Amino acid sequence: MTENTFTSFTFQRLDVYVAARELAALVHLARLSDAELRDQASRASKSVVLNLAEGLGSESPGVKRRHFAIASGSVQEVAAAVDLAVAIGALAAPVGERAMALALRVRRMLRGLMR
Repeated sequence: MTENTFTSFTFQRLDVYVAARELAALVHLARLSDAELRDQASRASKSVVLNLAEGLGSESPGVKRRHFAIASGSVQEVAAAVDLAVAIGALAAPVGERAMALALRVRRMLRGLMR
């Protein structure tokens, strides 16, 4: 299957969604060596993507704001888990830096969506 097969929804082509999806994939592939942080970062990164999709697909401004706020909290959680993982040696610094850059990018775009 080609990538186009998986981009049937408009939200899948939006930069914020693409960046959040990339962040979730990076967190998953990083395989943090601390099991608790790995689980926390994984769940939070998935929450960002899923709440973005729900918010972007909604017609209701209130529903959009609610899902974007949840996604924003989750991206903060991903950043904290990655930061802590690097600090305790559970994740290599270069991978952590890439994840943090993506998290910041997603957070900035989310703030724009919440205005």
